[in-house]
Amino acid sequence: MALLIDDSCINCDMCEPECPNQAITMGEEIYEIDSDLCTECVGHYDKPTCISVCPIDCIDPDPDNKETDIQLRVKYHLITGKPVG
Repeated sequence: MALLIDDSCINCDMCEPECPNQAITMGEEIYEIDSDLCTECVGHYDKPTCISVCPIDCIDPDPDNKETDIQLRVKYHLITGKPVG
């Protein structure tokens, strides 16, 4: 499942540089996560780094983009060209 930044985001700039897939960008008002690029850090880290660094806990699973671990691994492979170990 891709992640979603809710409207309580304070634009602190902590999450964007932490995303290994460059899925986080500044939207019109708050940061946004591109669900096509978000793998919840599968293939990179044990848990999503954006959630780890967010000081106000405004990043949650996106209910409109549910994906299994296998789907996230396939997405990682398609984005990076690397196999998931």
